[in-house]
Amino acid sequence: MSKNILIIGAGAIGLSTALHCARKGHRVTIIERHGEQRDGCSFGNAGMIVPSHFVPLAAPGMVKLGLKWMWNPESPFYIKPRLDGDLFDWALKFWQAANPDHVRRSAPLIRDLSFTSRTMFEEIAAQSQNDIELVTRGLLMLCQTQHGLDDEAKFAAQANALGVPAEVLNAQQTAKLDPGVTMNIAGAIYFPKDAHFTPSRYMAWLQRQVEKLGVNFQWDTEVAALKVQNGKIAAVVTSRGEYVADEIILCGGSWSPELVRELGLKIPIQAGKGYSLMLTQPRQLPQLCSIFTEARMAVTPMGSSLRFGGTMEIAGLNEDINLVRVQGIIKSVAKYFPKFSVEDFAGVEPWRGLRPCSPDGMPYLGRTAKFSNLILATGHAMMGMSLSPITGQLVGELVSGERPAFDLSLLSPDRYA
Repeated sequence: MSKNILIIGAGAIGLSTALHCARKGHRVTIIERHGEQRDGCSFGNAGMIVPSHFVPLAAPGMVKLGLKWMWNPESPFYIKPRLDGDLFDWALKFWQAANPDHVRRSAPLIRDLSFTSRTMFEEIAAQSQNDIELVTRGLLMLCQTQHGLDDEAKFAAQANALGVPAEVLNAQQTAKLDPGVTMNIAGAIYFPKDAHFTPSRYMAWLQRQVEKLGVNFQWDTEVAALKVQNGKIAAVVTSRGEYVADEIILCGGSWSPELVRELGLKIPIQAGKGYSLMLTQPRQLPQLCSIFTEARMAVTPMGSSLRFGGTMEIAGLNEDINLVRVQGIIKSVAKYFPKFSVEDFAGVEPWRGLRPCSPDGMPYLGRTAKFSNLILATGHAMMGMSLSPITGQLVGELVSGERPAFDLSLLSPDRYA
């Protein structure tokens, strides 16, 4: 049965959801608070597809590491000190989730979702003559120190045991695998099943597909409230009037908790601000995407350009650019890629985006018990692009009354109710 679907948010999750709902014959409208020329998290990210990232953000050791880093404004992780009950509640839940049992429960699901998404990206590349610039040559976790390499080797063993191929390489083996860039490293972990693409091209492809299917866009439309009647969302009140639909799908990223707060729904999310810088004429161009392990930075070749991105800054719904954080990224580049210098980034405009981070590092995906026609698809943190195809498919199945392809109980939007 065809339904009238209203999606809040036109990022990668929202567009992928619209695509799969429209393909199943539903009538879809997307409400987006920005204009069509938006530049949120779906555009400036590292564009990585990462089955290797099967450990959720809330993992053993992360609390200790975070406490160590947070006093250094240039470090990979920083929490802006402030009196905020939501932040305290989120931090407490993060601490509670950062344990081995949580990783054991979560890792197989993240792995399976990631591998399915990777297959879907390959299908998109085939359909579009690879308009999204997909490269399936893997990812390198570059380790500058032997200590870092030894730690990552333990993780590689864990990955292989879980069915995620990983190989420990020394510096010479790494250089042979990606000779296009000079590296100052002790070695690397190679994840051959990871991949990368160009986010802006993927977003443009998604938008073209949904427009062909008749999806209606309402740009520059701010959601003010959700009206409730008889256990359902009766209407969405916006800056451009009210919208009524059979199903409401919330893909609002870091702003999602604000939209459902008055409904009594509790979906703890903190906005994790990240930054990226794009060199359009880099001194060297690697062929594989990589992560600077100790610096927690991502590096992705995109066509003839090279994107560097990183940091996790918990500072509320604040989109200001902290130049100290940006400098931390720039200084790290030459430590791993010695042919590059700080001067290479002169005049490069930094991008910033707010990634929606749940305290247990898992997305919120599924129906709420409180409102029968409200589905949440948010809280993906750094995995939003990587998991966007499978997220859209799963929401399309839920909307259509089908049994989802995966058990979504770990992703329940009601897990903190």
